[in-house]
Amino acid sequence: MNQKNPPASSVLWTLFKTCFLISACTFGGGMVIISMLQKKFVEELHWIDQEEVMDMVAIAQSSPGVMAVNTSIIIGYRMGGIPGMVVTAVGTVLPPMIILTIISAFYVQFRSNRVIALVLRGMQAGVAAVMVNVTVTMCRNVLKDREMTAFLMLVGASVAAVAFQVDIILIILVCGILGGCNTWLHGKAAGAEPDAGKSAGSVLVPGHAAGTGSVLVSGHAAGAEPTG
Repeated sequence: MNQKNPPASSVLWTLFKTCFLISACTFGGGMVIISMLQKKFVEELHWIDQEEVMDMVAIAQSSPGVMAVNTSIIIGYRMGGIPGMVVTAVGTVLPPMIILTIISAFYVQFRSNRVIALVLRGMQAGVAAVMVNVTVTMCRNVLKDREMTAFLMLVGASVAAVAFQVDIILIILVCGILGGCNTWLHGKAAGAEPDAGKSAGSVLVPGHAAGTGSVLVSGHAAGAEPTG
């Protein structure tokens, strides 16, 4: 994907406005907000790509704190450095803080209001649809290289989480270790096989945080003479 470099003067405002509106209008938890961030920054603005979003989600989910806030902070730092990190954090936290402050003042009325209860229940269907969309998109990106290791890790992690109720942090750590070992073994095997057709400056770089994919990046053009 060709990423655009937005003007520096508009980056911070766009980051704050996007995170504020998404956080104010999205209900259902971190994965729903992340799906909206993905649609905005990947599909609409083209500032980051899908692989990078998966890296960010993996880091955010394995870090302490709220996953949606963690992800927005990482996106803000990626696009605007420390100022971007600050404005995305404020933009994400401010709407729920305002809304919860208002609700807490009228908690009894909200709790007993049948109309509000029905509205919230009806929103669950939309939330479920968005989460299914996120799951399908992320699974498609994990499996697009058709690596057996990635497939087995996906199945194993799903079974561990759904059937055995294993803690999600433990699952992420184990998958990260297995993915790192898999990438290291692939890199070692690639380095051991002589290939005259490839350049001398090739290195194996992990494709995403879980380590299930990798990309061969060349330092010199194929067939070029390595410089001493």
